[in-house]
Amino acid sequence: MKSLDRKINDHFPGKVVRKDLTKLIKGNAIVPTYVLEYLLGQYCATDDPNTIKEGIKTVKKIISNHFVHRDEAQIIKSTIREKGSHRIIDKVSIRLNDRENQYEAFFANLGLVRIPISDHIVREHPKLLSGGVWCILTMGYVTTYEKKEIPWIIEQLKPIQISSIDIEEYKSMRGHFTTEQWADILLQTMGLNPDEFTRRSKLLQITRLVPFVENNYNLIELGPKGTGKSHVLSELSPHGILISGGEVSKAKLFVNNRSGEIGLVGYWDVVAYDEFAGKSKRTDRGLVDIMKNYMANKSFSRGIEVYSASASMVFVGNTDHSVPYMMNHSDLFDALPKNYYDTAFLDRIHAYLPGWEVQKLRNDMFSSDYGFNVDYLAEILKELRKEDRTNDYSEYFKLSDTITTRDKTSIAKTYAGLSKIIYPNGIISIDEAKELLNFSIECRRRVKEQLRKMDETFEKVDFSYTIKGKVESFEIKTLEEIEFGDFVEEHELHNNEQITEYEDYDSSVKTPIRELLHEGQKIIRDNQSGISYDNLFGSYLLDAMKIKLIDLYIRLPYQLRNFMEFVRLVSEKKDPKKEIELHLVTTNSEDYIEEVKEKFNQMTYSLESMGINFSFEFTEHIHDRSIEMNNGWKIILGRGIDIWQKTGGYADIADYIQEKRLCKACEITFVKN
Repeated sequence: MKSLDRKINDHFPGKVVRKDLTKLIKGNAIVPTYVLEYLLGQYCATDDPNTIKEGIKTVKKIISNHFVHRDEAQIIKSTIREKGSHRIIDKVSIRLNDRENQYEAFFANLGLVRIPISDHIVREHPKLLSGGVWCILTMGYVTTYEKKEIPWIIEQLKPIQISSIDIEEYKSMRGHFTTEQWADILLQTMGLNPDEFTRRSKLLQITRLVPFVENNYNLIELGPKGTGKSHVLSELSPHGILISGGEVSKAKLFVNNRSGEIGLVGYWDVVAYDEFAGKSKRTDRGLVDIMKNYMANKSFSRGIEVYSASASMVFVGNTDHSVPYMMNHSDLFDALPKNYYDTAFLDRIHAYLPGWEVQKLRNDMFSSDYGFNVDYLAEILKELRKEDRTNDYSEYFKLSDTITTRDKTSIAKTYAGLSKIIYPNGIISIDEAKELLNFSIECRRRVKEQLRKMDETFEKVDFSYTIKGKVESFEIKTLEEIEFGDFVEEHELHNNEQITEYEDYDSSVKTPIRELLHEGQKIIRDNQSGISYDNLFGSYLLDAMKIKLIDLYIRLPYQLRNFMEFVRLVSEKKDPKKEIELHLVTTNSEDYIEEVKEKFNQMTYSLESMGINFSFEFTEHIHDRSIEMNNGWKIILGRGIDIWQKTGGYADIADYIQEKRLCKACEITFVKN
């Protein structure tokens, strides 16, 4: 067992679980992680192998016998009827039938509807009235011969959540761990392997928890698909609800004027919009207006009465373009639906999390080590929600006077949330506080700078601060400003230099490089070195917006390496402000195809951030290997891009520098269309 695993077991006995156990028992059950870990916490919260083994058997048996799969609903109903009563695990929601003056239960998987439920259960668990809650309950069946009578009876019901927590014990135990160890534990609790994440990447993941620990916190995260944006919101806490951005009404979210019933914001700590982006999505302008008021003032009204709530709002969605494209041609909000593409609404966002920095989740990024039972952590975060730390940063720092009140509030709330999660005991050094403040400012600056692009009436803000008692000022920029602000200018210059590059064939006449490109053939000999993709055909890629590579074999590790090196050259030759299309045509066999498909899909997500839209296809009919481009050139590749002999591996410099590799004999032909 790793030392950190042993340490967390020693200080939090009975409150931790090995994270790979969830996968072992989940199978095909469509059930949140916190439900499974609630059960694992009952039987497997230990580091004893034998106890874990027996606990897994017990939990599997519970899931097998009591969890309701939709396709087995009739079998469960029959079991309840035959036995008279039976315990089940299902998602239950309650509605008030005002005509009959009674509450009625609806079962997500069992399929039963309008089952009467006693008032005292609803009063004890009011969250059942909004959105549904996973529960362990005992269902009874009483045979009746009256058609109007319902035979189903809810005998007992218990929402799946931990019964009690000791917040002071939690804070005290935090002192036994370093900040790095604590961050790793939090990632392991989220099911992630911290060894695969940098410090900044860990902070991005942890920030996803801030809405659960901070009241009325408004967060947006836009980025590529497959990065786990909605995972935390749907799987890690029973206090948050994830809804489709297009499937919510004013009545469901805020208040039903007809019944007076409070909506989701009154029952949940976090209300999250999934798949929030999409320019063509139809949205309710009236809903946006109510939301703007709620996000700014913590209150809402539909014309009858003013209500208050503390639910945080989270918006997650996918971007349509690469970051450099958005930075130069539009803005980082350009994927939002029309009614949400509103500066007044977006100004209420406290933090914009850069989803493009979060890697697509791979198998090796998931943890098999110990972390908190997620239901335990969820209750801890809910308890910490009661604390107000929004002024804590001011103990060490003073923000610039040009930062508006709304900006300061946003920065303070992000800082406070991260402080509660990473330093729950309040013990934090000035350097650690500085790290949190820098990140908090960056998350708000990302919002404000885009608002300035959208509306020139927003004034430029000096996002800087000073350390109290010192004169030096620290200005904070977003990472994409640093990368694609100066980066784009440098690349523009680089490309211009490349475009106007001269080759000195005749010292008295210098010719632009494009005019030196010509049809013909290059012959490469066996064992020839000094060859790279760039000096072979790099200049022919200039101005190409569509590139099709046809190559028979792209499937083995070294072939995939060659392909990614080709992609790197493409990225260096393209205009960083523009997006290009790269299409690969290749063959494959049953032995490799599934693994290669997975790798190509990973490449697709990876290349999006570079402005390269990658696609691929497999075919049995490849006649020649070539690079076809829409700039007027076609390059016929005798061997495809596999032009080198095998290298000596990681200890061989040739593995890293193409010019140091020995070539195979081949011919490259250049044809002008």
